This record gives sequence, C-alpha cells and structure tokens, in this order.
Amino acid sequence: MTANTRQLRVVLAKPRGFCAGVDRAIEVVEKALHIYGPPIYVRHEIVHNNTVVARLTALGAVFVNEVDDVPSGAVAIFSAHGVSRMVERAAAGRRLEVIDATCPLVQKVHNQGRRYAALGYDVIIIGHAGHAEVEGTRGQIEGRVHVVGNLADIAALSVADPRRVAYVTQTTLSVNDTRELIAALTRRYPAVVGPETSDICYATQNRQNAVRELAQVAQLLLVMGSSTSSNSSRLREIGESLGLPSHLLDQPRDIDPAWLDGIDCVGLTAGASAPESLVQESIAVLRGFRAVTVETLDGVEENVRFRLPPELLAAERVLVRRDSA
Repeated sequence: MTANTRQLRVVLAKPRGFCAGVDRAIEVVEKALHIYGPPIYVRHEIVHNNTVVARLTALGAVFVNEVDDVPSGAVAIFSAHGVSRMVERAAAGRRLEVIDATCPLVQKVHNQGRRYAALGYDVIIIGHAGHAEVEGTRGQIEGRVHVVGNLADIAALSVADPRRVAYVTQTTLSVNDTRELIAALTRRYPAVVGPETSDICYATQNRQNAVRELAQVAQLLLVMGSSTSSNSSRLREIGESLGLPSHLLDQPRDIDPAWLDGIDCVGLTAGASAPESLVQESIAVLRGFRAVTVETLDGVEENVRFRLPPELLAAERVLVRRDSA
C-alpha cells in the first residue's frame, strides 16, 4: 500500500473523557433546567469544555462571570471547580437559590485547607495561580495562604513559622505533577504536612497513566479537550515529553491530515471534561483520510459516582410530589 492508502491503527486510551465530578456537574445543570426551567445561571463554565458549554447553553443555561450578573432571586449553579467564600456571600446577598456543583474531591481539598489553617499552619496550595479551582480553594481558607506552581515560587516563600507549614494540591494535578514540588517543600520545611498521595484526584492520575501507555504503541497523540482545560493540556504535554507529536483539539474538524504522513498508529484520548462524542467524531474524521482500525488499550475501569447536591435532590423530590398530586 502507498503512504496514503495503508491502514491507520487508532488506539484509544482507557480511561478517557468524563470523570465522575464532570458527570455530576453536567447532570446538575440538566436536572436544574428540568426542575426549574430555563434560564438557569451558571457562574463560570460548569466544566472547561466548549462543546459541553455550547450544548448546555442551547438547553437554556446562561453562563456568567460573576454572581453580580445573575438576576436577584434566580437559580444559580457554582461550577465543578468550586468558589470562594466571598462568592458564596455575594450569592446570599443577592438572594440567589444556589446549587453547588463543586466536585466532591475539590470540596475535600477545601476541608483539608481549612483544617490546617484552623491549626495555625501556613497553607500552601500547589497549583496554577489564576485557575478557577485554585482561586476557589484560596478563597475557602481563612488564614495565611500561598500558591506555588514551580520551584521559584517555593524559593520565594515567606511563612510565619517554618515548623507549621501544610500543603494541599489542585485536583487536576497528578502525583507525578506534584512530586518535585512536594520534595522541594519538604527540603525547605522538614516538618511540612499534607494529604496522602491517595487523595490525589483518581481521574487525573488514571488519564495520565493511560497516555503513558499509549506512548508505548502510538506514533502520534491526539487529545480531545479545550485549551482552557488544565488536565487536557497536561495530557498533551505528557505526550510531547515522551517524544510523541501531540495535539490538543477542541473539535475533531481541527485534525490536520498532514499530521498522518508516515504515521501508522495514532493514540487518541480525551481530557476529563471532554465528552466521548468528540472521540467518536474524531475517529469518523480519521476515516475520511484513511482506512481505520480501532482498538482500546487495557486500563483502569472507573466506577466512581458522586451523589448530587442535597439541595437539588430536595427540589427534585418536591417536583415529583407535585407531579404525582
């Protein structure tokens, strides 16, 4: 066969795509639209994916930058990334009916940070300054809080008592992402305390491990996800670091057939906020270029599911009773 007609092997990562926190956040918006009817206001993107946001917008969700943009007394949803206490107070001041879609794993980080602060520790957040999750976590902790994203940030730290320092991490960072920074903190502050590595977001770690497995067989890596998604961007970076030409794609139509020149095996995955539909559409686009075979790597089977927010479940029960009356 010639270079343009020989078969293309497409290998899918496992796991890939939506994690339990994203599934939950999207379901929160969908159920709120069903219970209350549109419009439902959502502070920031419910998850960092343009396809998801566009679909929910078409259903009647209105995405706003701040709660000040929400009409007084309306239904408002906080995104999966979490919010600060200042945002919570602003929502209460506008008498908003709030549904909190913060990922339970992010809420766990909030609780850890507050606990350390209550004990008098300087709390260090390992993460990307300005990221919605990091800003929410910072604003949930009352006390001395610092954000570090690299070794220079750690070198510049100034704490009240070097013997009372604690850290928490952004959930979209994996054990591998945080290892070097935790080691640097430990060297500088030998008494530093922090969560067990088992508290790292399972979805982030699993998807990064799956990309490393893909790199063993693929010659090219395609990651479905939006550029605003920290975990999706990191998957592309890992592919690059392992020597693979790697591309982060918001839409399948962005696949460039020139990337396939000389390529026999493509690895395909999706960030934790990217829907499976984008993966399947990508396969269809690839079939427009070459004959394609598809297989899925062995990987971790994720069966995690988080309960919906209690305020939404209560509203749903009221709706059911009203409909059955």
